[in-house]
Amino acid sequence: MNFPEAVRSALRGYATFSGRARRSEFWFFYLFLTLSQFAAAILDGALFGLNRMAPIGAIVGLGLLLPMFAVTVRRLHDVGRSGWWLLISLVPLLGLLVLLFWYVQSGENGPNRFGPDPRAGDGAGGGYRPPPSGGGTYNPPPPGGAGRPWPVNGPGSRPGGA
Repeated sequence: MNFPEAVRSALRGYATFSGRARRSEFWFFYLFLTLSQFAAAILDGALFGLNRMAPIGAIVGLGLLLPMFAVTVRRLHDVGRSGWWLLISLVPLLGLLVLLFWYVQSGENGPNRFGPDPRAGDGAGGGYRPPPSGGGTYNPPPPGGAGRPWPVNGPGSRPGGA
């Protein structure tokens, strides 16, 4: 996945926290974020001076905040981690090092519990994929093979199968 495809894919799935993101999509989008903030800082300096507020940078940052979180969560999904692991970044230094380790790892081969492999050779190009036209979400087979879908405690069901 090249730079324009990665940015387009991340922005297309700007608020999609399900699915998986390849390393290239994640890192190219973070490069795009860095370049965007750098350009905004230059514009802010040219238009408002160096000792003033930075409204352009704030607008760019707020506009890209949700896509940044979404692609980060999808990247964690690609390595088999829940998006809630992003909260480990609140642990000073150690949390960021753990996340960086996961970000640079290759994703799991084949489908995992978060969706199909974005590296699959199906010609779709990887990255964010909208749900099928019939709606619904990806539901992989449960551990142990076919049979019942993933256990869900819905209305009228009781834990323990009773």
